[in-house]
Amino acid sequence: MSGFETWNAGGETITIRKDLRAPMRDGITLAVDVYHGAEDKPRPALVALSPYGKELQAQSLVLPPQRRPSPLWDGCLEAGDIARIVKEDYTHVIADLRGSGASEGTMVGNYNAGGSPLGQDVYDLVEWVAEQPWCDGNVGMVGVSYFASMQVLGAAERPPHLKAIFCSGGHYDFYETSYHGGILWFMPRAAREGRGGDSGIAVGDIRSRMQEELSPEELAERVEARLADPDVARWPNLAHVLTYPKNRELWYDILLNELDGEYYEEGNPITHAPKIDIPVYVQINWGRGWTVDGSIELFKALKGPKKLDLLPYPPMQERPFHEVHDDMFRWYDHWLKGIDTGVMDEPAVSVFVEGTREEVTSDRWPLDDVEYRPLYLRPRRKLSVKPEPLGTEYAAPDGFYQAPLTVTDKVEVLSWSTEPFHETTEMIGTGAAYLFVEIDTEDTNLILRLWDTAPDGSRQLVTTGYLKASHRELDERTTEGNPYHPHTRAVPVEPGKVEEYVVRLYPFANAFRPGHRLEVELSCNEPLVDAHNSLLPPEAMHLPSGRATSHKVYRDADHASRLVLPFTTRRAERK
Repeated sequence: MSGFETWNAGGETITIRKDLRAPMRDGITLAVDVYHGAEDKPRPALVALSPYGKELQAQSLVLPPQRRPSPLWDGCLEAGDIARIVKEDYTHVIADLRGSGASEGTMVGNYNAGGSPLGQDVYDLVEWVAEQPWCDGNVGMVGVSYFASMQVLGAAERPPHLKAIFCSGGHYDFYETSYHGGILWFMPRAAREGRGGDSGIAVGDIRSRMQEELSPEELAERVEARLADPDVARWPNLAHVLTYPKNRELWYDILLNELDGEYYEEGNPITHAPKIDIPVYVQINWGRGWTVDGSIELFKALKGPKKLDLLPYPPMQERPFHEVHDDMFRWYDHWLKGIDTGVMDEPAVSVFVEGTREEVTSDRWPLDDVEYRPLYLRPRRKLSVKPEPLGTEYAAPDGFYQAPLTVTDKVEVLSWSTEPFHETTEMIGTGAAYLFVEIDTEDTNLILRLWDTAPDGSRQLVTTGYLKASHRELDERTTEGNPYHPHTRAVPVEPGKVEEYVVRLYPFANAFRPGHRLEVELSCNEPLVDAHNSLLPPEAMHLPSGRATSHKVYRDADHASRLVLPFTTRRAERK
């Protein structure tokens, strides 16, 4: 039963239409709340669609902006500032995804992979909204993270009344969202189960795709294989989920799909992006690995008018992402109201550079005038522009032994550092580490963290890189300094053999000022607590290695272990 309410926010009256029902093409209905100004007139509509519960989004009417690590920060509060949207004379439409909240239907697997395509639901919802008396027929979409993914999937279906989308803080490559370099990332669990600062999915009729598609025998084989991985077996709550998946079906499916492939590609927004012909604005905060790659790949795949903003660190936007609302309304006033805001007169790409805190603009990504140069790992934990001249017998390898976290709390870390920079040195783009490593087990994690270290010893994280050693294969997209791993199979390592591992470093933009040093750290597990991790939800960590492993890192004349980094070669246009 739908209801009608009013709300006063900062002296403005908001009309609220609750629990409307939007019909989908297969006969089920989605539950919808609608917010608009007191005057009864049609307006452009901004549509938000997610599984977190439309009632949760109304918290933006009473909750002041919250940044991490505030205990009131909720990562699922992602539909936007309702009062601001209404004040700007838009109608705000918030709907529950099928199988969640008060909506009908079934959600099968993550992003309904294998069920009714979510893009079709967006199409039907947008066209229903356009027909309502409180909408003038011009529709955009709103929301970060999961909401942003829904925007792309919907736009790929080309609903006639969807005029533009604004995707901030989204995640698009679903494998990258679940596994970084083949290493399981715990963050997706937070959104699905409600942990570490996320309310999680408003559970309705949600089912495991694996349980739906596989026979009991096949399912048992998949579970047994995952539990044979020491990393999984030695992390108690993963073993528990695999044994008792009820109410954890979506996380269970991610655990059973540790390789990239059909499960992730079927509903991958980047795969569908070339079909989008409406204007798309893509934003992502520098996250040191936080879905930045996926946002850039989405931007590159789009064919219509587009913009890309790479925004300041940290990755966790305040809720409900007030920081970028001004950008959003400049975009929608242009495309939905026909107001010349000048937004399309600006360069397509805007890059915030950490260190100098300047803004670099360009018409494309990657930027022009970037030159990939090596920094070699040298003895005595040094990084140098010159390679090591001595052989292994004189330049013996560095090394560390890491015991599983089941028996120790200590994370072993190797580090190498440059001398202090004499002048401001700017790097913008992706990077890579080429490491010659010998291990004594069949697998390990290689985790890299690059830091900008000031003369007083304080430091800020620049970027990260992750690679599960068994996922070391490269594909045809790989170039020097910009490697790609297909992650379609795992190849065990031969213990005792020196292998070259090419670790992709997530895109970054940093200017090292005079007196600062670049420092790189290598480990197979992440430090449990540090200044970077405190800015993230508690579950934003990666699955530690469950093997007791010795690592030897060779960096001699025959094993040129090095970083290859994107040095800029000119002062780009700034504002």
